[in-house]
Amino acid sequence: MTKSICLSFFLTFLLHQLSAQQAIIHGSVVDQSSDAPLEYANVVLFSPADSSIVSGVVTQADGAFKLENLSEGLYYLQVQFVGYESKKLDDIQLSKAQTYDAGAISLQANEQLLNEIQVSGQKATTYHKIDRQVYNAGQFQSAMGGTATDVLRNVPSVAVNAEGGITVRGSSGFTILLNGKPIQGDPTVILNQLPANAIEDVEIVTAPSAKYDPEGKAGIINIITRKGATDGLFLQVNAKVGLPSIEPYDNAEPARRFGGDFTLNYRKDKWDIALGASYLRNDIAGRREGDVYTIINDTLTRFPSDGERSFDEEAYTARATIGYTPDENNNFSLGLYAGKRSKDRTADILYNNSKVYRPENDTISQITYYNENLRIRRGDFLISSLDYAHTFENESSLSASLLYEYTMLGGPTTNLNLSWPTLLDTLQDQYNTNDNPLHGIRFQLDYSKSLGQGKLDVGYQFRNLDHQGDFFYEERIIGMDEYAPIPEFSSTVDLNRRIHSLYGQYSGKWDKLSYAAGMRMEIMDRQLVLANQFVDTTYNYDFVKLYPSANLLYDWSESFRLKAAYSKRVERTTTFKMNSFPEREHSETLEQGDAELLPEFIDLAELGAIKDFGDNSVFVTAYFQDVQNLINRVNTVYNDTILNRIYSNVGRGRSYGLEAGAELNPTDWWQLYAGGNVYNNNITGEFAGEPVRTSSWIYSINANTTFKISPDFSVQWTLNYISDQNTAQGEDSRFLSPNLTVQKSFLDKRLIATLQWLNMDMGLLPTNEQRITTWGDDPETTGVFYTTTNYVYEVDMIMLNLSFRINQPAGKSRFIKSEFGEQEF
Repeated sequence: MTKSICLSFFLTFLLHQLSAQQAIIHGSVVDQSSDAPLEYANVVLFSPADSSIVSGVVTQADGAFKLENLSEGLYYLQVQFVGYESKKLDDIQLSKAQTYDAGAISLQANEQLLNEIQVSGQKATTYHKIDRQVYNAGQFQSAMGGTATDVLRNVPSVAVNAEGGITVRGSSGFTILLNGKPIQGDPTVILNQLPANAIEDVEIVTAPSAKYDPEGKAGIINIITRKGATDGLFLQVNAKVGLPSIEPYDNAEPARRFGGDFTLNYRKDKWDIALGASYLRNDIAGRREGDVYTIINDTLTRFPSDGERSFDEEAYTARATIGYTPDENNNFSLGLYAGKRSKDRTADILYNNSKVYRPENDTISQITYYNENLRIRRGDFLISSLDYAHTFENESSLSASLLYEYTMLGGPTTNLNLSWPTLLDTLQDQYNTNDNPLHGIRFQLDYSKSLGQGKLDVGYQFRNLDHQGDFFYEERIIGMDEYAPIPEFSSTVDLNRRIHSLYGQYSGKWDKLSYAAGMRMEIMDRQLVLANQFVDTTYNYDFVKLYPSANLLYDWSESFRLKAAYSKRVERTTTFKMNSFPEREHSETLEQGDAELLPEFIDLAELGAIKDFGDNSVFVTAYFQDVQNLINRVNTVYNDTILNRIYSNVGRGRSYGLEAGAELNPTDWWQLYAGGNVYNNNITGEFAGEPVRTSSWIYSINANTTFKISPDFSVQWTLNYISDQNTAQGEDSRFLSPNLTVQKSFLDKRLIATLQWLNMDMGLLPTNEQRITTWGDDPETTGVFYTTTNYVYEVDMIMLNLSFRINQPAGKSRFIKSEFGEQEF
């Protein structure tokens, strides 16, 4: 009852609007060359008598604006947007209660942007809005033929490690949008399937407003996909192939890399149809070198290891969107997105186990065995969405969206120990599988209206996640063909999470200051049912939470801007991290969650500056992040040769840092883009009653430099680097990846060929490898252990990518994206 009252009260409060209206000016702002709408353009109304500001707003996502409550009289209108020439509309005469239609106001790219296009044939790498930084994906040549993950490697606030793990400002918790559509899943599922060639821009929203779902402690990454010409047909076809591995890794099978994709968009009159499909085979060869020891009482057990660790990855996707606009006030859109993905991790390792009685340094036993471990991870999904938008006569708008997602996650793991060197005797044969069907529904209703000197946005969202898991583990009886179940490693999981949320946000412009402030209220109910042969337990958790946000952008001058923002966020717990029954990953590792794991709550504040000078631009952002209920993976000793990885709330995490980027054009033929992030990561708390205290400075660099040899021939060198990073129980080493690309265009730039040399090494650099080290020294809690593993992945990879286009893209292909399944992959 209390929740219903809260919902009704909050919704009534947000929908209360002023009814007194006077004269109105409305219109839209678009790009002159493409007719694409310009969001967050500044529209300011002046009095010609003394050039004083009468009113001002920023444009919406569709470029629309509306100025209300205006007195009769004579005015002029000034329209501005970063990177474009401003435009002035004179002699606007208003009478009482008049509605003045300014029409579509087209802005032309300013001289700086035109010079970039004429000199380099490329648009600017980075530009800034009030709440986000936008990066042009086409500038990152090393990502050609790859996936969205390869594009993100080049963004200053993003770091991608040796295993493909993505972090934003050091955090793996972030939300992915595809053309503004939210998801609730692990980003790696779709990011590793979405073709890089289909991406137009990447938007990084580090302090999102109340309009967006608050999930993701590092904010939002919005992927904008390509779209065809304003009217007519657009087609892009891409193909890639990789040469055989240059470096030997003694893997059982050679790595294969090839694929292709296409994007087809047709726009005519009231219809907008976009189709796309892709296939990608992207294997990575590699090895793993490890050393582990445990101490139990007076016995030291050590088991160094060495062997193959490679990935065979295959993905198919198909996507379609049909848009219908019967008139200027209504728009319908139907989206479908489906895919099949498998990622097989092979870890065939030779172990040398020895036990030593420590007081006398006597060897108790010693054995060498060969472990064949294959983990098959699948991620099949089907996503559908239906959207409707309506614009009223008073220029207010109402939109509704319904999304349904089905995802099948899981896959088997085989763990086979054989005698060495004969490989004839089976010492252990184990098999486990899990099937994790996921059903997700999201309904969203948004209303937007000009109010006073700005715009009011209000909305409601409902999300429901139903995620089940069936984990079954069995072991073959030695000498027989029969398998016996292992109850302690077998379980069922059922997670249901319902979320109701309401938001209100007011945005506008006053003089040189653009602003947006809002509040989101969220009611969440979470139920988790865990069961195995011995127990069947239900865990409930719910809360009512407020999430305030504020964004400011001050135009100090035409070339210098200041930004400030605050946002409260939440990082929700996934099913995998809440399964408190251990799951056998491979010979030396168990994975285990916590059924009562609390979500992380985050406060984020940042302050930044952007400076343009000539053809160059730099930006700097200082930020602070405070995380409550910090979730970390910690290790404990399960037995003498197995460590248990446990996800737990270890306490509090605080980080403060500085993010910077620069786009420089020293000459007509040389362009330099560099971005970096440096921050202090501090973790304080406890695990199993013992204190956790760790702090370190971490930095990352993503940079590229482009040399334009001729109008259709260029060379680009890229560097991605992550420094050493502290964790709750240890550290991850640095990670380095340099890349070189050569690009040549043909047929008036309709055909583009890109030759890539990825992970440059030549036997001289520690490229594409990373060491993970953890330790524990308390016999009563974690146990005494030390583990260090160096993951050495493939270097000096040669790839060829071909891209062919019919018509040039001018906007977005609004393909939908996973809302629920990605977090669990």
